[in-house]
Amino acid sequence: MRLPGMGRLREVQHRLSEGTGGRALILLYHRVEDLQFDPQLLAVTRQHFDEHVSLLERDYRTLRLTELIDMLLAGSIPDRAVAVTFDDGYADNLVNAKQILDKHGVPATVFVASGYVGQDREFWWDELERLVLRPGVLPQHLTLDIGGERFEASIPPSTSYSAEDQRRDAEWSVLREDTTPRHRLYRVLCDRLRSLPVHVRDNALGQIRDWAGCGPKARNTHRPMSVRELRDLRVGGLVDVGAHTVNHSRLSAQPTKDQHREILDSKADLERLCGCDVPTFSYPFGAKADYTAESVALVRDAGFSGACSNFGGRVRSRTDPFQLPRYLVRDWDLPTFRENLDRWFSGRR
Repeated sequence: MRLPGMGRLREVQHRLSEGTGGRALILLYHRVEDLQFDPQLLAVTRQHFDEHVSLLERDYRTLRLTELIDMLLAGSIPDRAVAVTFDDGYADNLVNAKQILDKHGVPATVFVASGYVGQDREFWWDELERLVLRPGVLPQHLTLDIGGERFEASIPPSTSYSAEDQRRDAEWSVLREDTTPRHRLYRVLCDRLRSLPVHVRDNALGQIRDWAGCGPKARNTHRPMSVRELRDLRVGGLVDVGAHTVNHSRLSAQPTKDQHREILDSKADLERLCGCDVPTFSYPFGAKADYTAESVALVRDAGFSGACSNFGGRVRSRTDPFQLPRYLVRDWDLPTFRENLDRWFSGRR
């Protein structure tokens, strides 16, 4: 039986556990691009991003992430403050997002997987999408050697997946039920590749390329930033660069020495390429199962001032600066975005 006032009591207890002072949010974006097909739901259209940033400029106090971390450490978080962040390092962060951020005078931090900068290859999940979900005919049987383990899968023989089929399935994403055998194969391979050591993952992708009869060349709509584009991000002083490991590795699945290398080398690589300090970090994938207490200690010892995770929550006076919560933003219209901001600030689920 639910006792009267229990909901109110839990709300008060939750507020006390978060401490006193202001409430701030860190928003997590990945891409600003108008895509016809986005199975990972990473892209926000240019129109929607412009609407989001315009609202933030008008109704909220927008901060650099480093400013928010300094305020957190000083115990003086302002109310209704928002910091904007991006993960991965797509070229559209410069080509599309920066233009909109500059237009509205809103700062942001772009966390970059340094090993992809300047490479003519896609992030592994995008390459997998290109290989498995592209229009055309694929061989019926796929057999892979994944780190010494045999992986086998089949799709219906001689079944062509046309451009019209792809347009029909444009609304499909990893959050929906699989509608074709290809969707199922893509999901299964994503799960298998996500936690692999880098060399095993890259070897598996090479085998899938051979099976699909495709090369590694990146699509212009899905490419990472070049070195020049990475440097151009900082022009005007509104956009900061943060580290996101070298190879977008799931840290909790890596031994200590590999975690250490991914964290330290990403900072060193980006500082060399940018010619600037890289003070912040974000954990790839970022859920609590994707990194460990050891990962947090390694990030702290590497000289970062703070690090972002990928689970929801407000930044309050007792928030760990090395496990900063963020809210993931999808391709929402303005009313939906405003509604979510109100809900996040109020602490409603």
